[in-house]
Amino acid sequence: MMKVLSLLKQYRFPMIIAILLMLVELGVELWQPLLMAQIIDDGIVQNDLQTVLEIGGLMLGLSLLAFGAGIANSFFAAYASQNFGFDIRKSLFEKVQAFSFSNFNHYPTSSLITRMTNDVNQLQMTLFMCLRIALRAPLLVIGGIVLALTVNIKLALGFILVIPPLLFFLIWIMKKSTKLFKIVQGKLDRVNMVMRENLTGIRLIRAFSRGEHESKRFKQSNQDLRERTVFALRVTETAIPVLLFFMNLTVLAVLWFGNIDIQNGNVTVGEVVAVVNYTARITQAFSMFSWIIMVFSRAMASTDRIEEVLVTESDLPDGNNKLETADLAGGKIEFKHVSFRYPGTKTDVLRDINFCANPGETVALLGATGSGKSSLFQLIPRLYDSTKGKIEIDGVDVSTLEFDHLRKQIGYVPQEALLFTGTIKENLAWGKEDATYDEMMKATKDAQILETIETLPQKYETMLGQKGVNLSGGQKQRLSIARALIKMPRILLLDDSTSALDLKTEAKLLEAIKPYKCTTLIITQKISTAKEADSILLLEDGEIIAAGNHDDLLKESKLYQDIYQSQLGLAESS
Repeated sequence: MMKVLSLLKQYRFPMIIAILLMLVELGVELWQPLLMAQIIDDGIVQNDLQTVLEIGGLMLGLSLLAFGAGIANSFFAAYASQNFGFDIRKSLFEKVQAFSFSNFNHYPTSSLITRMTNDVNQLQMTLFMCLRIALRAPLLVIGGIVLALTVNIKLALGFILVIPPLLFFLIWIMKKSTKLFKIVQGKLDRVNMVMRENLTGIRLIRAFSRGEHESKRFKQSNQDLRERTVFALRVTETAIPVLLFFMNLTVLAVLWFGNIDIQNGNVTVGEVVAVVNYTARITQAFSMFSWIIMVFSRAMASTDRIEEVLVTESDLPDGNNKLETADLAGGKIEFKHVSFRYPGTKTDVLRDINFCANPGETVALLGATGSGKSSLFQLIPRLYDSTKGKIEIDGVDVSTLEFDHLRKQIGYVPQEALLFTGTIKENLAWGKEDATYDEMMKATKDAQILETIETLPQKYETMLGQKGVNLSGGQKQRLSIARALIKMPRILLLDDSTSALDLKTEAKLLEAIKPYKCTTLIITQKISTAKEADSILLLEDGEIIAAGNHDDLLKESKLYQDIYQSQLGLAESS
């Protein structure tokens, strides 16, 4: 909780102003019953109209003062709460950006979205309501009791007997509600997850005609959310009838004993009215407590969820080294006895990997699905760290390099081409923010996507939908490759990123990137791609079972021969 609360420090001044203005409102509200008692005893009972007018005018002026203070209070409360919400969202987003892949395994995307939206909104609203109303209610109860006792101790004695047990009851309700609303937020995570999956995969759902099945799945998660929310609200709402019952009993007791004391001459009518007035105000404050409990319970649950993310430490410590600028034409990659297993698992997906890719070379990785090719790729930009062994770039251990520096040396094209909502130009600028038009032209030409862009009405200013939905698979792959090429990387990693291209287009692309001064690693399932590489690594079950160029492997590796025959052998013989 301390991490979240620390974000409030810079808004101390507007919060203090808001609280002071709230205290002005509270002071007026607590003073008015005393003035009302004075009007009754000194004005109405005494038939003194002048006193009624004077005190009535004072009450009107105080009411206007409270009205102005309330408006100003709302302004400062809104300023503090809106900026607080902004800072939490910013901190959460920056924290998520620093997460390792294993951190993402712990926090599903849907849960992070809920925490950055619904949970932050809960805290933002709670701060506003605290500065505007929530703090006022308990202070009104305390002030009302104190002033009622000063008016007449005997009549106000019921407060001393009733209110402490009610406060303990409210604390118990709040603890119970906090746990329940934490479960509710978890159920909301589930609803968001199902909804996100459906919106992302809507084309597949339509293609398989699985709309009814997905509707049932969403209905179930939505129903779980509704039931949990209803149960949590019911527990919270039990506070209202309990509070009102005991407070109304207190009002009846005040009226009963007040009437007796008036007849006996022990109290004035004004005193009884003042105590009844304070009782009514305290009752009103208590009736707000169930709402306050609900808001605070949800806020406490949301605070825990946000704090959990903010205090999470990445399991990949940043390095402090940089590659020498003079070596920018380098790109030598060495794997030295590297083994790797995913966090939380017990099985190595890579075992004792040893190879060297010299500067400017092209190395192809070939192997069946699950052989460890993509896992190997992810170790180079330190998306994960190796479990054993060492990976070096130009003789420097990657674990000692700064993340930002290391990853700026690498052009990475993932297996699934991912484009962002925006123009083609903006997507290319992901590779290099200050890229010129000529640089974009060269990158897109080499990636074999320039002709497609030139046919579009707005060319580089053409808007792309989410994930590049208005492009074909091959077009997305080529645009992703252009985005990597535009940064002129030291190392180029192509993770099966030409799978959607025909052989002719792929051949042109591979030929076009040869002049680039970078070491290129290509994951591929195509012999036609692998044979053009300087060397080939053949992986099976996380191990390199063969390495060499096309001719060497064709002579020495039975598995490579089988792959070759299945893809090209029959075609050549025909």
